[in-house]
Amino acid sequence: MDRLLKTGLCISLMVGLTHAQEVDKRDRIPSVKKAIATLGESKEKEVDRVNIFKKMFSEGKVTGQIRAIYAAYEQKKSAQVDTYATALGGGLKYELASLYGFNGAVAFKTSQDLGFATGDGEKQNPELSSSKGNYTELSEAYINYKYKDFNLRMGRQVLDTPLADSDDIRMVSNSFDAYIATYDFDNFSFMAGNIQKWQGFDAGLDDGWIDAGEDGTNFGGVSYDNEMIEFSLWYYNITKGTNAFYSDVGLNYDFNKNFSIHGGVQYLNESELNNSGYEAEIYGGMVEFVAYDLGFNFAYNRANKKTDKQSFSGTGGGTIFTSMDTMIIDEITQDRDVSAMVGGLSYGIGDLNMLYAYGDFVGDKNSAGDKAHIAEQDIGFEYNVNDGFIVAAIYVIQEDKESSQDSEDDWNRMQIMVNYNF
Repeated sequence: MDRLLKTGLCISLMVGLTHAQEVDKRDRIPSVKKAIATLGESKEKEVDRVNIFKKMFSEGKVTGQIRAIYAAYEQKKSAQVDTYATALGGGLKYELASLYGFNGAVAFKTSQDLGFATGDGEKQNPELSSSKGNYTELSEAYINYKYKDFNLRMGRQVLDTPLADSDDIRMVSNSFDAYIATYDFDNFSFMAGNIQKWQGFDAGLDDGWIDAGEDGTNFGGVSYDNEMIEFSLWYYNITKGTNAFYSDVGLNYDFNKNFSIHGGVQYLNESELNNSGYEAEIYGGMVEFVAYDLGFNFAYNRANKKTDKQSFSGTGGGTIFTSMDTMIIDEITQDRDVSAMVGGLSYGIGDLNMLYAYGDFVGDKNSAGDKAHIAEQDIGFEYNVNDGFIVAAIYVIQEDKESSQDSEDDWNRMQIMVNYNF
């Protein structure tokens, strides 16, 4: 199962910032943070028997993306500097057709700041193209073997799991250097593998490919999906970091073609390894009601205090129900109990989708007696110009409710994206 309860907290932005295609109303995104992240599976093309080796190349396929983003932060604290950047980039992928079950692919991602529309020095926003203003990486380079319902992929690739995923919400999505085996049986899906390195927005664009754990990450998972019920169970050994168990269960019920309800629960338990500081227990639930094109959503998460420890949402995480565009529960779980609530409305009319979500993140006193209280509002829209062309924008308002004065957690963020897929 790709992931559980693709919740409509962000149905309005779900379709197309990575590709424009019709999405089933049950195909939800699990958090506002993942609102603009959509991952398409590559479909292998079988070659003819005649001139078989030649056609493995000639019948391969090329796909790509052109993307431009303007992103700016307006700081409320006087000592903080406003930042902004405009980047142009995208990606190109070439995939061989399948030969006796084997095929392969290479892809690259690039992002380049446009100097005339980007801040200089400390006014530059580095999250689009790194602090250097440019970023180019061979993001995928893999060999794939498929036999019936078994698939083995080795090399740089895109993953979509609860604690390791692409998180395609800026210019450069995450990808992984990994060895992954999958097997499908009826409504069950099994996945196991080893991740050595990863790169992308969440890894930090200044660092390129970095280790996924000191000696990599070993993981395995099983999931089940039918028309009404979904569940999954995952285990991750992020070496010398944490052992993580993640599980979720969901229910989807359509009263008729215009009314449906979606609900579910999730649980994450992380135990510390080698004094890494990562240890957590997080649980939560969500519910969504959709009437015609209007969605009403609510999500809740609770993190129990682990003295001097904090939670870790993974390499490109975002599976926690209350994760928003910027704010996630990890930001305030250090040494304290935390509760997070997110409510939202979404509406679609024709090719235009709109979203409003409000999140409230409250941290109790830590060992030093300090509390935390962060609120975030996400206001977004997307317009599907045609099957491959999307225009989208999101405006984020973050407030530090615990401080009587403006702090580094008080700011507004604007992002405008133009995306074309071919």
